[in-house]
Amino acid sequence: MASPGVDPAVPPSGTGCVECEATGGWWFHLRRCAECGHIGCCDDSLSKHSTAHYEQTGHPIIQSFEPGEDWFWDFASNDYYDGPTLAAPDCHPDGQTVPGPADRVPADWQARLAEARA
Repeated sequence: MASPGVDPAVPPSGTGCVECEATGGWWFHLRRCAECGHIGCCDDSLSKHSTAHYEQTGHPIIQSFEPGEDWFWDFASNDYYDGPTLAAPDCHPDGQTVPGPADRVPADWQARLAEARA
C-alpha cells in the first residue's frame, strides 16, 4: 500500500455505481475508492453511495471516476488529497452517459437532483 487508505494496485469494481447497478438505480457522477476500488455515486447523486461506502468501511480516499478528472478527496480531512496513479481504468468508458446509465435516467432527472439539494 502506498499510504493508509490507498492501494494503487486495486482495479475499479466496474464501470458504474455498485449499489445503483444492484438496485436498478442511476447516478449523476462516479467516485472510486482508492483503497478497495469500489465505484459509488457522488454526493450530487440521489443515493450518495460513495459517502455511504466511506461511512460503512472507513475507507477515506476517493478519486473522481469521470473522464478528464484526476482529483482525489479525503473524507477524513474533508479536503483534497494528492494521490498516486491508480490501476487502470481511471474513469468510466467515454461513451457512458452522464448521468447514467442512459436507459435508467428519468426524464425529470434535473428536477429530482434539484429537489434533493433543497
